[in-house]
Amino acid sequence: MPLPLRIAVLSIVSVGAASAQSFPSKPVSLVVPFAAGGSTDVVARTLGQRLSEIWGQPVIVLNRVGAGGRMGTEFAARAAPDGHTLLFGTTALAINPALYAKMNYDVLVDLVPISKLSTTPNLLAVHPSVPAKTVRELIALARSKPGVLHSASGGTASSNHLGLLLFNTMAGVDIAHVPYKGATAATLDVAGGHVDMTFTPLISGLGLAQSGKVRALAVTSATRSPVLPQVPTISEAGVAGYELSSWVGVLAPRGTARGLVERIHGAALSSLQAPKVKAVMAENGANLIGNSAEEFARELKAEIAKWTKVAQAAGIKLE
Repeated sequence: MPLPLRIAVLSIVSVGAASAQSFPSKPVSLVVPFAAGGSTDVVARTLGQRLSEIWGQPVIVLNRVGAGGRMGTEFAARAAPDGHTLLFGTTALAINPALYAKMNYDVLVDLVPISKLSTTPNLLAVHPSVPAKTVRELIALARSKPGVLHSASGGTASSNHLGLLLFNTMAGVDIAHVPYKGATAATLDVAGGHVDMTFTPLISGLGLAQSGKVRALAVTSATRSPVLPQVPTISEAGVAGYELSSWVGVLAPRGTARGLVERIHGAALSSLQAPKVKAVMAENGANLIGNSAEEFARELKAEIAKWTKVAQAAGIKLE
């Protein structure tokens, strides 16, 4: 390597190392691309509080709401790559590239994965009046009455909408979609008997299932949920290979130095061990992950490919 180029490379490395050593030198913004008060926001604020204690600097949660999470994601992706603006990403990061024809950022280029923190299953729940007590019975019912059953979701392109699309595709059924403005409203309408079923986030459906207001047929994850161990997975209950888990993770803008990524990764994993963080995760039915940046990057790429296939099979492309 020519001497001037070698000096330039060494200078960049030393600057990155110095940045990691001095980080954080000011308050850190944790961007949540969804509204305050939801389960994602609650987890982010709990994690942010612990990170603030570790770093000795305030960690401020910024709710940048709009466009199914795209506005907040773009804001974080365009921030300075100095570690002081981080994205609290969700499953929407993998879903949006599959659904939208145009986006102002490339998830796999403009963001640096740091760690997937946790995963949470959705719950396939039906109103007690629906004559199906198992997933196989639901499939048989749906096949006998194509388009008659209706499934509520928190909105087009939400994880519970994608859960329905995946179910329709893999089970070979035709269950109609009814979008709501939020998963809680959708789940309550199922409990009220206004809609047949839903693939609700676990936190939204857990209490209703435990009280008998909805019937829990299965969870959408690859393994059973510790908060509902008696409820099977959709895969083991009749649709082999079915899996959908909502997740949250931390990402940084493109260009963030490796040393900074490692420092933030270490703090994030340490935060997951805090009793309060564990308690909030458990209340939301979450399974702690805390994987490496490389593992998170591979999983994100694979998920985008998976949902792209689902969206293409369903003929969905949004502007």
